Amino acid sequence: MKGRIHSLETFGTVDGPGIRFVLFLQGCALKCKFCHNADTWDTTGGTEMTVDEVLAEIEPYLNYYRNSGGGLTVTGGEPTLQAPFVTEIFKAVKEKWGLHTTLDSSGFSETAKAEKLMEVTDLVLLDLKQMDREKHIWLTSQPNDRTLTFAKYLSDHGKKMWIRHVLIPGITDSASHLLKMGEFIGSLHGVEKVEILPYHEMGVYKWEELGKEYPLKGQRSPSDDEVERAYEWINKGRTKQLQVMK
Repeated sequence: MKGRIHSLETFGTVDGPGIRFVLFLQGCALKCKFCHNADTWDTTGGTEMTVDEVLAEIEPYLNYYRNSGGGLTVTGGEPTLQAPFVTEIFKAVKEKWGLHTTLDSSGFSETAKAEKLMEVTDLVLLDLKQMDREKHIWLTSQPNDRTLTFAKYLSDHGKKMWIRHVLIPGITDSASHLLKMGEFIGSLHGVEKVEILPYHEMGVYKWEELGKEYPLKGQRSPSDDEVERAYEWINKGRTKQLQVMK
């Protein structure tokens, strides 16, 4: 079995616990206006690799992953578009080395197609981009129905999650939006962490290289105070939901 690979990172420290091998897959159904990896969108791009070829890239660094409590993270693009390939990789690293496996996903997947993958996934980094359906379409080109359904599926099946949210001033930072997101997160089981990711423009050059006009040109990054405020609103929403559920 082969998969389409965009790139790889051998010493990742922000995509799951410990030090991690991070595999970036090619292809994504979303077209986020703030995407810093727009070069991963094309499903026909990247380099084809077999499972064994990926394992050969991981093996030299096993001691770092084991000693740090790390493992393998597969991201993208959107890794669930290549779910059978990711499933085989996760199976292999677990059987061969007992590595911890993490999937970094937007949740834009039919749950039926991800069932086998979830059986060998220890942690899901789930991106919640926008709670309002129409605003989500404007921001990503797709509705958020699948993402919310996927989140509930993970919750119902006892999967551990880290929820991630990109904070964009004036776009994803309103109190009402963050409260609603907090309420939704509060309804889920298995959420171990919530991470606010400040918006940045570090991927703009990739849009330029692709001949694409960056849609959020001039958009500022949030301040530390705005990030802290976002955490507060999300936590208020979570607390409110938990009180309702008691």
